[in-house]
Amino acid sequence: MAAALAETYLLAGRIEFFDIREPSRANDTLLLALQAAGEADDPMLGSAIIAHMAFIPGWVADREAALERMTAARTYARRAPASAEFLAWLDAVEAECETRCGNARTALNLIGHAEDVLAAGNDQSSPEWLDWFSPARLAAFKGNTQVIAGHLPQARESLLHALTSMTPAEDKQRSVIYGDLAAVEVASGNPEQACRYAGQALDQLAVTWYATGMDRVREVRRALAPYQHERCVRDLDDRLYDWSTTVNALSR
Repeated sequence: MAAALAETYLLAGRIEFFDIREPSRANDTLLLALQAAGEADDPMLGSAIIAHMAFIPGWVADREAALERMTAARTYARRAPASAEFLAWLDAVEAECETRCGNARTALNLIGHAEDVLAAGNDQSSPEWLDWFSPARLAAFKGNTQVIAGHLPQARESLLHALTSMTPAEDKQRSVIYGDLAAVEVASGNPEQACRYAGQALDQLAVTWYATGMDRVREVRRALAPYQHERCVRDLDDRLYDWSTTVNALSR
């Protein structure tokens, strides 16, 4: 029962952080998840929960707190037979935190290590609840970091690979990838293509709302400021600020 409760709290914490952007509530929920994992004496689940908790300081560039939590997550993972997929995911989480702390080179090294871990594999199977990570998700992590690092051709390649490799179960994540592809095109001086990708992100958000995806679209719109008088940007604004999107964005 404790393990089931921990998994439930972990899912709730993920929704609070990624879907509706409530980091304080997410931290409290994940702490309850960790307490339940402790009652179940499940170090693998504990590692996953603590790694999720690292996102919270990581996304506000508190590197010291994020890395402290990642150290704890890796320590718990060593106490259990961790699959290659799980270990690669830990690298991806730390890479995301490093990216948001301005350390793109370190993040890319971590992603490279994750790719090597996945390629090598091991004899351990992943737990059933590890359904939020895949090679396609890793490619998406990589693409986002490459965008921020200014490696635009490589970012485009990684993100298009992620997009074509994702399964229907991962559709929610597509809004983030479309947003990152739009960011690539803005940085490459292609506002029309950027607007097309941003529009595809909004199409996906209309099907599956995801605050992280909307954040990406907003970042792209800010980057499009030099082109704001062009027709494609005005059309994007009409989509971005229609009734349903505006209500969804401002109610969360």
